[in-house]
Amino acid sequence: MDGGSPMQISTPNEDPVPRVLQDAIGVNLAVDVDGAPEHLQQGLQQIIGSHNVAYFAQTSSAQAEHLWSVQFEHTGDVASGTFDVRSVTGQVPQITVRYNRTIDAFRALGQVLTAARAAEVAALTNPSALQTPDFTISESAQFETLALMIDCSRNGVLNVNSVRAMLRNMALMGYTMLQLYTEDTYKVEGEPFFGYLRGGYTHDELRAIDDYAFAMGIEVVACIQTLGHLGQMLQWPRYAGLRDTNEVILSRAPETYAFLEKLIKAASAPLRSKRIHIGMDEAYGVGEGRFRGLYGQVEGTAIFVEHLGRVHAICAQLGLRAMIWSDMLFCLAAKNNALYAYYDQSNNPAEALSRVEGIPQDIDLVFWDYYHTQPEIYARKIQQHKDLGCNSPWMAGGAWTWSRLWCHVPFSFESNRASLIAAKSQPGRVASFMLTIWGDEGNECDFFSALPVMLYVANHAHTDKSEIDAVFMENAFAAVCGGSLGDWMAASGVDELPQPNEARAQMPSNMSKWLLWEDPMLSFMSPQYAGLALDEHYAGTASRLLDCALAPNTRYPLNRLLRMPGLLARVLSLKCNLRDRLARPYKAGDRTALLQVAETRLRPLIEAQRELWLYHRARWMRIYKPFGWETLELRYGGLAARLHTMYDRIVAYALCLPCSALRKSRAVGVAAGVSRHPALLPGRSRLPSLTVPFDSAGDVSGPSVSADAGSGLSMGEVPAWLPSITSADSSDDPAAMSMGLGWPVTACTSSLPACTIPACGPLQSHADTSAPAPLPVLTALPATSDTDNVTTINALGVRELGGEGDFWLQPAPLLPPELDPQDSFPRDIGCLGEEDMDTVIDSIPELEEDLLCIYENSYTSLLLDYGRVTAPSRLG
Repeated sequence: MDGGSPMQISTPNEDPVPRVLQDAIGVNLAVDVDGAPEHLQQGLQQIIGSHNVAYFAQTSSAQAEHLWSVQFEHTGDVASGTFDVRSVTGQVPQITVRYNRTIDAFRALGQVLTAARAAEVAALTNPSALQTPDFTISESAQFETLALMIDCSRNGVLNVNSVRAMLRNMALMGYTMLQLYTEDTYKVEGEPFFGYLRGGYTHDELRAIDDYAFAMGIEVVACIQTLGHLGQMLQWPRYAGLRDTNEVILSRAPETYAFLEKLIKAASAPLRSKRIHIGMDEAYGVGEGRFRGLYGQVEGTAIFVEHLGRVHAICAQLGLRAMIWSDMLFCLAAKNNALYAYYDQSNNPAEALSRVEGIPQDIDLVFWDYYHTQPEIYARKIQQHKDLGCNSPWMAGGAWTWSRLWCHVPFSFESNRASLIAAKSQPGRVASFMLTIWGDEGNECDFFSALPVMLYVANHAHTDKSEIDAVFMENAFAAVCGGSLGDWMAASGVDELPQPNEARAQMPSNMSKWLLWEDPMLSFMSPQYAGLALDEHYAGTASRLLDCALAPNTRYPLNRLLRMPGLLARVLSLKCNLRDRLARPYKAGDRTALLQVAETRLRPLIEAQRELWLYHRARWMRIYKPFGWETLELRYGGLAARLHTMYDRIVAYALCLPCSALRKSRAVGVAAGVSRHPALLPGRSRLPSLTVPFDSAGDVSGPSVSADAGSGLSMGEVPAWLPSITSADSSDDPAAMSMGLGWPVTACTSSLPACTIPACGPLQSHADTSAPAPLPVLTALPATSDTDNVTTINALGVRELGGEGDFWLQPAPLLPPELDPQDSFPRDIGCLGEEDMDTVIDSIPELEEDLLCIYENSYTSLLLDYGRVTAPSRLG
């Protein structure tokens, strides 16, 4: 690799992994847990029993031909922060790990997993690589402390199981510390409004997290706020007396420090650690609110240092060593709240601090910079921190998870590479490095999308080299995390614009978030990407990611998480340029073309947006506490409402009818071939739909839309495997209405003869002997006798009801037999309630997200063909 360039992974269109490696596991590791030192046993059981990789012989469902035995030896001969691994060939190869610190043993186990993966690759040309492994591994940690901080305050709080999953990954990577950033998301006795309805951690939850981490040699440190970023608490009238500004607590007031002591005790009491992060970053406006009215005008740096000293005294009294973010020391000295003041190379606050009592000597300063890509910028700012009297400041980089829906991995690699090179090189060398995973005002991002960045930083922190080998990273990510690094890099394509030769800015694009939430009718972002082939870019990204996520692959179980960026990319492929596609026929007065765009792009967009919402909801409920989802659901609901309004208005205009007239007509919308789950149709087909209005005489009105070649429309066909669950017999009950799941609808009302609506054709009366017979349907629903009602039906159920009717369809997700050869359940149709659903999920844990997603799609209960729920490759 070039010495001055960031690591490059395969391009989105390349597949560097040989096919044989995607299909089978070549080696199993038999870890000698009972024979391991006692302090390792619990942690090893946690890793082997729960971690999402297929190599461990004790839990692997993929039994390999070759077996390696792994044993551990704790010795003082190995320096703290180092380990060595040696292999001895034999009938069963023996791998011995010699280590000093507990965490180093788990980092070494991660490296053995990586070596197993590398041996599988080598075995393609040298079959003996698996049978007689011959390797040695020796590493030295570059930092005394390698920490990971996870934001649990910006709308999303990781549940305990998710924190445990993060800890297992951290252990195999070699992280020594976890900080859960909690502004108000932890419980404080006697303070019911602190973190009210925010999902805060209880004392018992924090204790359980600390115990789990301790077993793997990881220190859990409280990370709270004691000055700024307290708006979630200060909004309540109970705390009005503690308010300086809306975000900043009132300094100098005695009641403030009594309250902060309660917070510090509550956050630190469940944890073993005697360190604590007390925040104090971005406390903009300190001393400018109620403080000024009570105490007069005081220079900001003086207020900050005084407050820091009093909070430090509380920590010292409790036996805690404190650390703070360092930005306010620089911003207050420059009298500038912008980030520019923090990163300005000429801004050194040493002079401002010399005019006030200095900061306590045992306070650790954490310098955070997530933006720059040149090591020298970090090195100069680290030196400025040392000039303040902090001999060993912390360096904090960031995994770019904020202001987006998926971590931007490439830019995270670039910025962290620069900060790590500066942090482990003289003269700016520091003892502690922290990787931060921040949320934002909605926390849309799945924090597990930062796993590649976590691994990259950990690997950099265990070598004195400035570059990380790309092949090594690919093997490590596959072995330790269970994912394909090339595919995960490709997921950043949701924010990477197709603009070659554009210079990298200090902030990576977050185009996907803007495109997703912008109003579809106004589309104010469209001038920003004019001339870019975004629809093709996003369609290609969606195709690759969904193929990766839905493919059956025991080697890359983590790839299933790529469904989120895949569904997002599919939505964006339909939404970008939508306004322009509609504006052109509108300006030309071509109503037929306008209707065609509405049916071939806008209708599929509505369905795709719903699928994204439902999957995102299922994923959120799995990894976060429920609190906070309401914020995102309001966004999804607003977007869905705007898309439906857009569709209705365009169709009304194209049919030469006002929107109000549609409600007085008889309109049945048929989503031909469009299902609620992409897996329900072979190849995840997305065929268009058609709204056919007709008057009380049953005559079709409005322009016709053909399914001829080039029209963009297709005829839907009913698969032979589609069963008939319930069906309304129109001959016995002429007031019944029935529906197929994405196929032609049979409908009749009290005022109209029974008729069949083909996928994209006109109405046909059953009196006509040439008309097709009614098709099997999945659900029956009552019809209303109110002739002024309009019922719009699609594959999602009843979308719109005119008048006072209220009923919903109950969808029945099924899979065609060819997509699921397994028979894990009796093959019959049944209705699952919540308890039954839990039983199914427990019996097939690898399908938990898929089944939860389907179950959440149902309005009351789930109709499943029990024999068809075991195809994870095609569940939507």
